[in-house]
Amino acid sequence: MKRDVDLKEISDGRLYTANDMVKADCHDCKGCHACCCGMGNSIVLDPLDVHRLCQGLQVGFETLLKDKLELQVVDGLVLPNLKMIGEEERCGFLNEEGRCSVHPYRPGICRMFPLGRVYEGDDFHYFLQVYECPVKKKGKVKVKKWIDMPELKSYEEYIKAWHQFLIQCQKEAESLEPEQLQVLTMFLLKVFYKDTYGAEFFGEFKRRLEDTKKKLNLAG
Repeated sequence: MKRDVDLKEISDGRLYTANDMVKADCHDCKGCHACCCGMGNSIVLDPLDVHRLCQGLQVGFETLLKDKLELQVVDGLVLPNLKMIGEEERCGFLNEEGRCSVHPYRPGICRMFPLGRVYEGDDFHYFLQVYECPVKKKGKVKVKKWIDMPELKSYEEYIKAWHQFLIQCQKEAESLEPEQLQVLTMFLLKVFYKDTYGAEFFGEFKRRLEDTKKKLNLAG
């Protein structure tokens, strides 16, 4: 999801890599779940997010769409996001104690927070969102330890590829008629979200991406 903001106004002014230290450690949140409420449709999920949720919960994508996820238009394309529920607009995966019930396989945006990503060409860096988390005294932690993502190098390459692909699709969508756009978005949802992946996600995703680019006649 594109954000039209000045990075200097929302960050500490630094860009980080996975091996850098950053003041992001919220000390296990100590019961706080402020970042799990009132997020609207901003927690957009990529294919790996959905795959890990489906694997962890042993359910299909369609089942998650019944009450935990929803589909929204994001920069011209239909993509899934975490659904906020009730008057407090809580994430559907919060339990009664206000703790994340899917913490081991939580989405990438949740794993990063209060970090975010800023893209520059074919690459990206992490940045610290200084006003989003209410914890005042955060501890220093290495970025890759905080994100706690298995196969981090493969994950970061995947994120770059997915981001660039979405940009290509968004540009393609600008010239399509509504009926054509609907066909495109439904096709992308099926190929990358609904159809299940095998044990080796990154390799299978790469094959699907290459095949889809050829079908859509996209460069790269």
